[in-house]
Amino acid sequence: MAGPQREVFLEFRQVGNVVKATAIDSETMTEVSVVGPAHGAREMLRRTALAKLEYVLKRNAKPPAK
Repeated sequence: MAGPQREVFLEFRQVGNVVKATAIDSETMTEVSVVGPAHGAREMLRRTALAKLEYVLKRNAKPPAK
């Protein structure tokens, strides 16, 4: 993530044939989730969840349009 490093909590939970990866920013408590196949690589889910969290944090940081 850009800027100062923040602590991010990651959780992987298998539900049937899929794994749900959840990333939570420790400072803002912003939470995002992604889902992928249980037989797939968890590294890909980790990277996708972190990228989605970075996107959401940047989107939420923008001032509202006038």
